[in-house]
Amino acid sequence: MSGPLRLVVMGVSGCGKSHIGARLAERLDAVFLDGDDYHPAENVAKMAAGRPLDDADRGPWLDRLARELASRGRVVLACSALKRRYRDVLRSAEGTRFVFLDGGAELIRSRVETRTGHFMPSGLLRSQFDTLERPGDDEPDVLRVAIDTAPERVVEQALCALGVSC
Repeated sequence: MSGPLRLVVMGVSGCGKSHIGARLAERLDAVFLDGDDYHPAENVAKMAAGRPLDDADRGPWLDRLARELASRGRVVLACSALKRRYRDVLRSAEGTRFVFLDGGAELIRSRVETRTGHFMPSGLLRSQFDTLERPGDDEPDVLRVAIDTAPERVVEQALCALGVSC
């Protein structure tokens, strides 16, 4: 795949955005950005304290991510993009497409509870699912990939959905 590429790997916390996104970036010869790295310190502190972010917290962060997407030719961004309006902000970077890492609450909870070194506690997972507006048919730029399989298979399914390789 050559030319511009703006891909957002999205989903709730613990679905594998960073892991899958980094692998996709490698396979697609793109820069990988982790949206978590762009949160202001106030957002990180709020989540670490067990308080979910609201739209006011997310607004400046999403604007910054949209600018990052627009400023790069080949990029894969890991970002929750839980609501349609959040995805619309990211869509302001022309040609942005999404890979929605879709999985059930129990599967993701088990992942969140066993990971280390992440600022978001498992107690906030419910708020993530409550906030999630599942992409519908009216968002044709969002590709759904189930995460109930090995990460290598998730990457392969995403590449196939993108039309890169099957």
